[in-house]
Amino acid sequence: MDKSGIGQAVRQQEKTLKLSGIPYTMDSRDDFDIIHLNTIFPNSRIMSIWAKRKGKKIIYYAHSTMEDFENSFRGSNLLAPIFKRWIINCYNSADIIITPTEYSKMLLESYGLKRPIFSLSNGVDIDYFAQNYDARKRFRDKYDLKEQEKVIISVGHYIERKGILDFVKIAEQMPEYQFYWFGYTNLNLVPHSVREAIENPLPNLHFPGYVNRNDLRDAYCGSDLFLFLTNEETEGIVLLEALASKIPILVRDIPVYENWLSDGETVYKGINNYDFKEKIYQILEGILPEITENGYRIAQQRDLKVIGRLLMNIYNQ
Repeated sequence: MDKSGIGQAVRQQEKTLKLSGIPYTMDSRDDFDIIHLNTIFPNSRIMSIWAKRKGKKIIYYAHSTMEDFENSFRGSNLLAPIFKRWIINCYNSADIIITPTEYSKMLLESYGLKRPIFSLSNGVDIDYFAQNYDARKRFRDKYDLKEQEKVIISVGHYIERKGILDFVKIAEQMPEYQFYWFGYTNLNLVPHSVREAIENPLPNLHFPGYVNRNDLRDAYCGSDLFLFLTNEETEGIVLLEALASKIPILVRDIPVYENWLSDGETVYKGINNYDFKEKIYQILEGILPEITENGYRIAQQRDLKVIGRLLMNIYNQ
């Protein structure tokens, strides 16, 4: 979990509580009033049963939906209905449910959950991910990149849902640019097509694997475009990080972004590979307007200090 988006969400929750002056503990043996659960593993479900018996209030962070479980790992589509029943059981064990976007809230409401659902962004540490030249230089030096080379990055697990196969196809068709995919998944868990793409990379396509938070910040600052081709998300923490880094962003036009990211105003959107290639070229060659400052304002609205105040409002309710 430490290397996943949920792991990052937990770390951000800790910082949010610190910034808001809300005392917390990671030790279940300590005294506390509210328990936050982030995963849907059996140990979390057991913890919710224990907390309920102790008279604690339970908040379940709903990071997962059936829709984003599909097209993830080998056999995930077959297991999706079972997964849905399990997460409904987990989420219904809470007093309230928090999910990152209005879109994921809508999905959860369609499941017939019996608990109140609040929409609250995972948030982003805008100070940490702020653009700076030293970070850019570290990234370029580490990967032996010349300043004039155009670099496109994406971040995520090696799963189809994240759009990795489209990322590879686009890299193959645009050899003039360097493509980097940061993240890792055990290749035994992914379809043959994904495994083949990763094990036989192109000259301009690189898979550095999982990198730590500092190196990821450097990658945002050192690249020229964040290409996020995911087909389904509840929010996308890495997208918020890219917005905070003031890097140009091109995403797939999917429902989760409808109400808060505007095409051509805060990010650029595409619907297929032809569209993505056209916009990649136009962004990197300066044909499309620079809109990163507009995107940064979206990140500011989701800064952890802001999220802390909104979380306190939920507690008070």
